[in-house]
Amino acid sequence: MTHNFTISLKNRIALTYALFISLALAILCFIINIFAGKFFTDFVKDNITAKSKEIVRMVAEQYDPWNDRFNTATIEAMGMYFAGEGYIVTVEDGNGSAIWDARSCNMRHCMDVIQDITIRMENRFNMPAVMRIDNYPVVFGNRNAGTVMIETYGPYFYSETEARFLSTINLLLLITGIVLTGISIIISAALSRAIAKPILIAASAAQKIAQTYSASSELASPKERPVIRIPDQYNTRELAELSHSINTLAEELEEGERRQKQLVSDVAHELRTPLTCLQGNIEAMIDGVYNPDKERLESCQEEIIRLANLVQDLNTLTTLEWETITLNKTEFDLAKLLQITAEQWRQSAREKGVEINLNTQETIINADYDRLKQVFINLLSNAVKYTDRGSITIAIEKTNESSAGQCVVSIADTGIGIPQDDLPHIFERFYRSDKSRSRSTGGAGIGLTIATAIVRAHGGFIEAKSGEMGTVFNIAL
Repeated sequence: MTHNFTISLKNRIALTYALFISLALAILCFIINIFAGKFFTDFVKDNITAKSKEIVRMVAEQYDPWNDRFNTATIEAMGMYFAGEGYIVTVEDGNGSAIWDARSCNMRHCMDVIQDITIRMENRFNMPAVMRIDNYPVVFGNRNAGTVMIETYGPYFYSETEARFLSTINLLLLITGIVLTGISIIISAALSRAIAKPILIAASAAQKIAQTYSASSELASPKERPVIRIPDQYNTRELAELSHSINTLAEELEEGERRQKQLVSDVAHELRTPLTCLQGNIEAMIDGVYNPDKERLESCQEEIIRLANLVQDLNTLTTLEWETITLNKTEFDLAKLLQITAEQWRQSAREKGVEINLNTQETIINADYDRLKQVFINLLSNAVKYTDRGSITIAIEKTNESSAGQCVVSIADTGIGIPQDDLPHIFERFYRSDKSRSRSTGGAGIGLTIATAIVRAHGGFIEAKSGEMGTVFNIAL
């Protein structure tokens, strides 16, 4: 069994932030170190040059032009002092004869100084030993009084003080980098926790929702099921949208379950009435209470038809929701289809004192004739059922005269209307308004869902508008 390595989102975010900040700090410290080292090296080089010129100036001050000679004792003292600082001085007169040579006078001291500098530069700063000699003439007026030769560790060297200063700077940079890296890790952990916490809460809520509404859930009764909601008041838009989506999902599942139970109740009610009627009539005829005459048998047949229609509606809804709708499109006159459909309901409407008016014109469309007829039958059936007085008006309005078939069919009634709270939900499956569509007159809440699916399959849409009196359905095709 193969196990894939996974890392939690919180740790992944923390690790990413920590690596990014640490890398940025490392690059920053590296750049600072390079530039600081360069500036310090330039400073040391300038200092060595200035020191060498200072030595030459001090040696020149020991020249006596009247006697054409140098003060050897003072030069020797200065040479010994400067040798201790790493400057090996040799002074010659104008004829090239050596006046004083630090190596000759104190070879042991000079070698010790050079060795100390070499060890310091090679071991601590990885700079190999290369000795350099600079010659500086001593000029008095137009006379060449002599030459000062200064031998140093090249191209530059650090004194013990300068070396300690540079090491201290590097140590401070290292400590600063370590401290800032530690702080970045702490900040990254806190930041990742703040970002990951809402996601983990959402994931946990989604898991609870899945467990609650799974088929194997022990919480069979809705009253036993907890109300799952998570906070969605976040300043980060994506986190707020994620939390809102989880809450919406939970609400829709709760609503879907409620509607499913409502459907079962509605279907049971719809089945109970005709079955009870059939059972009563058949038992009465078996017991000889009723004669099996034509009237009794027709009553039983009506109840059977009612049952068949309900089963057919349920089967149609299942087909539309779980299968792809196959449309058998042909060209026909939409006005004639509406006229034929209206004629089927005209007598039922007149019995209630309701007139069906047609305001149509020839409109050739390419669509599925039988499917659209089913849509208009459902809508007109509702209009007749819920209109007790007034009229029902069927109209066609072309939305683009240059393109045949693009039109809007409106079916307006003067019935009891649909409450505004129910209006946004009437096309949802299993939805049923108990206020305006009472159980005594309403169906199982399937007809409008079927109509919506058929219209959408044609690339159109259906909408409803309603007030206190009357409802208008617009079907765009």
